[in-house]
Amino acid sequence: MIRVLLADDHNIVREGLRRIIEESGDITVVAEAADGRSVLELVGQAEPDVAVVDISMPGQDGLEVISRLQAEHPSIPVLVLTMHEEEQYVVRAISSGARGYVTKRSASEVLVNAIRKVHSGGRYLTASAAEALAVRMARGKHWDSPLDTLSNREIQVLRRLALGQTNREIAEAYCLSTKTIDTYRSRLLKKLNLRNNADLSRFAMLNGLIEH
Repeated sequence: MIRVLLADDHNIVREGLRRIIEESGDITVVAEAADGRSVLELVGQAEPDVAVVDISMPGQDGLEVISRLQAEHPSIPVLVLTMHEEEQYVVRAISSGARGYVTKRSASEVLVNAIRKVHSGGRYLTASAAEALAVRMARGKHWDSPLDTLSNREIQVLRRLALGQTNREIAEAYCLSTKTIDTYRSRLLKKLNLRNNADLSRFAMLNGLIEH
């Protein structure tokens, strides 16, 4: 049996994913985590063969978790399972060490096949993720995006601000204070040379972080 650690901050989502995974017959979920800190705590206890991790989680986000797992448990492949199809997320996940990238829009058999593939030492990208990665590679290593100056958390805060969420809503999503979110917002405006949330929204749309 392939032993999986499943990380997603929504209980209902985890329940559905567990059912899909265990119906495969050769994969079992040995641990579940609702935030990044729990992933790092549980991985040593449960000794999974594969970690299936969402990018957007409270506390340490998925990208931070991937980097830590790669540093502390390099033998455990990480498969990203997320709602994000944007190029920036795919590139950062793979650069952080993820062995696979699957979107939540994918069919259930795609997830199961992806787990098997990364467990066997391979890599697995859905078509949209592969296309996003190919676009970045085609631009060349000397191509710089304004997003490259932002941290993983800054990109997540930017996206939520662009979607119209308030500082309080974003703070609750990441278990941070509203003051911290306001600091992120100020930093984003300064780094990107923008003036307000409307500018942030336009920037996010132009750079593919949210849909037009």
